[in-house]
Amino acid sequence: MTAEQKSQAARQPRVIELEDIEDVVPEERSAPVLEDRREIGGTTTRTLTAEDVSRGIRWGGIFVSASLGLASLAAGLWFTRFVSIALDRQDWIGWTAFALMSALVLALVAILLRELIGFSRLARLSRLRSTVASAIASGDAKSERKAVRALVAHYRGRPDLAWGVARISDHIQDVLAPGELIRLADREVLSPIDGDARRVILQSGKRVATVTALSPILWLGVVYVLVENVRMFRALSALYGGRPGVLGAFRLARNVVVHIVATGGMAMTDDLLGQFVGQDVLRRLSRRLGEGAFNGALTARLGVVAVEVIRPVPFLDKDPLRAREIFIELFRSLRGATVPKQAAPTAR
Repeated sequence: MTAEQKSQAARQPRVIELEDIEDVVPEERSAPVLEDRREIGGTTTRTLTAEDVSRGIRWGGIFVSASLGLASLAAGLWFTRFVSIALDRQDWIGWTAFALMSALVLALVAILLRELIGFSRLARLSRLRSTVASAIASGDAKSERKAVRALVAHYRGRPDLAWGVARISDHIQDVLAPGELIRLADREVLSPIDGDARRVILQSGKRVATVTALSPILWLGVVYVLVENVRMFRALSALYGGRPGVLGAFRLARNVVVHIVATGGMAMTDDLLGQFVGQDVLRRLSRRLGEGAFNGALTARLGVVAVEVIRPVPFLDKDPLRAREIFIELFRSLRGATVPKQAAPTAR
């Protein structure tokens, strides 16, 4: 057979049975591991990474820390030497320094006492809230009367709540149905406070929105928002009988954030669609007004959550404060400030 015949025979069609085909499973090949190593001159080298570069002693951080430490030490030594020299003098400079130092120490002691008293008031308000919650959960008339007596004792002495406190004291033995006595205390004592709290939240939201919209520097607006929120927390706590200091207000702010996280952020996302719709309308008028409206709405939401945290009795008969309602009023005030009224046509 010649070579040409062999090639023609190889190209002829064949019949292959399926049973003759063996299942061939290809071997799985593992991905090659790329090592960042190179061999140069018989030695293995590795490419440097960011971690290798950052290893070692950080001399820059040591320099900055030492400089700040020396500056603080120098300032302390200078102040100590100045005070000692001023107090050693027997003329008017020495007596003036002594009076100023006395005033400084007295103010520091007063601030510390105020903060401690504020923390004690917040703790008393928290205990009152726990007592009321236990009485509502138990449904016992005796526990309910005990909780209402504690609530009346907490608000006794306030002129704005004298009529409500007197009415609760007169009917504390007459109400027999479980839960009705606490509902009466909620209507007569806490409802007026809720109205004042709503006005405080609205005013804080307006101030935050206005300052944010008019502030030429970003960090000034941020600082004012922080200060205004702390002031709002102090005012709300004072309305419900807490009256904390600055540190107590920061602690209350931490409790507000913890409450938001514990509730899954529902307090921050309540009616969020309406808020962004209003913000978009203001943004069309002015970008800064849109930012101010958003910050004002955020302040209003924090205030509403703070009321839920501070209020010794949960909302039973009355609807709770809604951030959307406060934001609508805030939006109207901002829109009224941006859209001027049309002048009346003059008669010819």
